[in-house]
Amino acid sequence: MKRYTALIIILATFAVICQGQRRGRVVPQTIIQLAKPRVAGQMSFEEALNDQKDVVIFNRQTLDRNQIGQLAWAAQGSRKASENLQPALPNNDDSSIQIYIATHEGLFIYQPSENSLLQVNTMDVRNDLAGATGQMRASVSAAGCSFIITAPIRRLATARGRSNRTNVYLQAGHIAQNIQLQAVCLDLGSTTIDEFERQAVSAACKLPRNIDPIYLISVGYPGIQTTPDTDDQKENLPKKAAIIVPSVNFSDQEFFETLKALDAASVQRVIASTRTGVIRGMFGNQTEANALVNQIRVDDYDAIIFIGGTGIIEFTYDSYIMNMVREAFDKRKVIAASSSAPAILANAGILKGIKVTATLSEREVLRKNGAIYTGLPLEQHMKIITCSGPAIAVTFARAVTDAITGR
Repeated sequence: MKRYTALIIILATFAVICQGQRRGRVVPQTIIQLAKPRVAGQMSFEEALNDQKDVVIFNRQTLDRNQIGQLAWAAQGSRKASENLQPALPNNDDSSIQIYIATHEGLFIYQPSENSLLQVNTMDVRNDLAGATGQMRASVSAAGCSFIITAPIRRLATARGRSNRTNVYLQAGHIAQNIQLQAVCLDLGSTTIDEFERQAVSAACKLPRNIDPIYLISVGYPGIQTTPDTDDQKENLPKKAAIIVPSVNFSDQEFFETLKALDAASVQRVIASTRTGVIRGMFGNQTEANALVNQIRVDDYDAIIFIGGTGIIEFTYDSYIMNMVREAFDKRKVIAASSSAPAILANAGILKGIKVTATLSEREVLRKNGAIYTGLPLEQHMKIITCSGPAIAVTFARAVTDAITGR
């Protein structure tokens, strides 16, 4: 009996220690107290309405916390019964609404009762969020911040019925309108996004299972809207190519032969990677990346070129890269990929029924995604160009350059 009693004491002590250890590993969430919101401005309501317009091009400039706080206050914090910041809402329906804010500093939940931000993620999730928004991805990735309006829609449908669920959608629309009017008063632009992949948004923001995203609003500094070029003007514009290169262990010969061919044809090019500065190839040769891949706008280039190498794995499943490839394909840009890089195009889903080649190691990935793998040194299907490796680098570079320049 004593032996059993001792065993129980030991197990209980062990459980307490383990519980204490689990608690010790919990990372405390950061709470950021926002400045007291401004309740008077220089612009009238009528002026704000008159100046309000949908902005879809942003210049990537970040917003400061005062701007974000004012926008958040307009969204939810302004609707208070008194100075004690208690919400006074019809049927209390949008007490179910929770607003997430994605910025360059991470992901936050706005807490209207304290007028504060609760930081739930220190990672910049805007690119992942952009990947869930289809044709609006360029807007979302370049905006200073995005507001994700969420609510437990499935629970509301079960517990409260359709009328209250509809009321939550109406409240979300009111919130979006307030954010956009406040953006005008702050000399900012905004756009609403009501079509997106809900599961992808939830995954990007790591939303709890019982929470559903129902509305997105991106806010930022407006970019320059360019006037569409006429066909004659396009002919006279210099050709441009974005070369996407792994930050380490890219294929030296494929990269430098492509670079040489583009320069010889006077094609303007930018070298983009996951980091800027010096990057090294598989054989130790160096080049300098002068742009980040998430800064590449497909509309700015005539061709997107992926250089292979063992380091290409960092792009193979990247959501931003996948969306870039799909957009380039939809807009009929030249898309080129050398050696192991065609796997990127396959994972993006643009190679179904298309003849391609690559290193033998990528054969199964290509076939699995519907591509027709030939194993030949070079394949060109309309504007998609692939090659099997460094031995064909010169021919690959010439084919890419000819496709860009229309020779």
